[in-house]
Amino acid sequence: MRRFLAILAMFFLAGPALSQSEIPAEPVAEPVAEPVEDYLDRAMPAASAPGLAWAILDNGRICSGVRGALIVGSGQPVTDDTAFPLGSISKGFTALAIMQQVEAGRLELDGAIADYLELFEGQPGASVTIRQLLGHTSGYSTLQGNETGPGPDGEPDTLAARVRQLARTAPAREAGTSWQYSNANYLILGALVEALSGLDYARYVETRILDPLGMDDSFVGGSDRGANAVVSRGHTPWFGGRRPLVAADQTRGDPMAPAGGIMGSAADVARYLAMMMNGGDDLITAEHKAMMLQPASPLAPHYGLGWSLDVNSDMAFHTGLVPGAEAIAVLSPSQQRGGVVLVNANSGMGFGVTGDILMGMSALALGDEPGRGGRHLGTQSLYLMPVALLILFLAGTVTAWLRRDGLRAKSGVAGAFSLFFPVLATLAMAWVFVDLMPKLFGAPLMTFNLYQPDMVILLVASSVTGVGFALFRLILAYTGRGSSAA
Repeated sequence: MRRFLAILAMFFLAGPALSQSEIPAEPVAEPVAEPVEDYLDRAMPAASAPGLAWAILDNGRICSGVRGALIVGSGQPVTDDTAFPLGSISKGFTALAIMQQVEAGRLELDGAIADYLELFEGQPGASVTIRQLLGHTSGYSTLQGNETGPGPDGEPDTLAARVRQLARTAPAREAGTSWQYSNANYLILGALVEALSGLDYARYVETRILDPLGMDDSFVGGSDRGANAVVSRGHTPWFGGRRPLVAADQTRGDPMAPAGGIMGSAADVARYLAMMMNGGDDLITAEHKAMMLQPASPLAPHYGLGWSLDVNSDMAFHTGLVPGAEAIAVLSPSQQRGGVVLVNANSGMGFGVTGDILMGMSALALGDEPGRGGRHLGTQSLYLMPVALLILFLAGTVTAWLRRDGLRAKSGVAGAFSLFFPVLATLAMAWVFVDLMPKLFGAPLMTFNLYQPDMVILLVASSVTGVGFALFRLILAYTGRGSSAA
């Protein structure tokens, strides 16, 4: 089970297209595995995910299945062709597109980004190399990748607009000195694919990767072929339950597509995994497939080109996390085994944890025991803390009113300290809750809200109530003193 510790850490952290005949034969479906169904019978209620799709790959043969509903309470079932968000599993597709450009002679992995994208010329990140972008050693931080958003003055939110912002942004660290996962790297790589191929990112991936692999139920978010697709609705935690997101507009391009915007069915992703392990030359050469599954840099022994690695166990994987959905894809070339699990819900903070079911299914895919799931006392405590503080501050406010005469009687240094210190302490607490804590998860508060809206409400409510309680005490103490003395 040691290798799954590496997976768990990830949660809490163009060449010519080939014809279908040039791709290895499509894997043959097998009956649903009884151990998988038995495990899901036990694990699905604890995860409280509305729907799930999975596929297990064993020596080129695919076993797949689905569970649950597209939307909680809707009665609309998840089907074999239902597309789920793949999240950051998409990075592997972007890396594959880059390797196709390398094989076409248009790109060198150790070339600087400014050599291929003019908008980086003379900019802070001009010397960052393609390999550093692929391996997350560019110096761009997790926060920088998550802060990138629509341009100023109503500029349309497009991939090009976001990359223009990044071109003007200095990496948080010197390139090639440290590893830090960042969506910024793969947004830049997506723009590079567009510049070198002359195709927009969605059309490139769909025609040069998805179509040759027979991934007929997959598409890039916002592309034309997603308009009529069967798409699972995402769900976020909502005070012990699940709340469905507003349906995404599948006709609008996704500016985050190269970092996390591809949609796909579980069986389709298994076809992609089969290609990565087949040892043949097809979409790219076998040599370059092997390179993608090796460390990109001594700084990143745990990350290849678009893949997270556990080299000692000969395992590659990538997790996916977007608002309302989580996913994982895992493969082991030496075992010729792999799997993918797609869930239409985000994990709650210690309650309704979807990560456990992703880990368990990944273990089954690689022939291991799934385990019983973790005890999430730490995250549960983190979730309950603002609840307790909210109750405490409300009770304190009532108590302050009832004992207002005692507050007004405070005097001297000790009295002033007892009145002003709670103001400073609650302001500091509010800063931790609404600024520092979300950034520890690698995102500003508004981005964190997309994944954990109930937690954000509790953090803001306890912050406002805490500061309000402290100020209320202070105001009570310094008003009405004369009437109290009389």
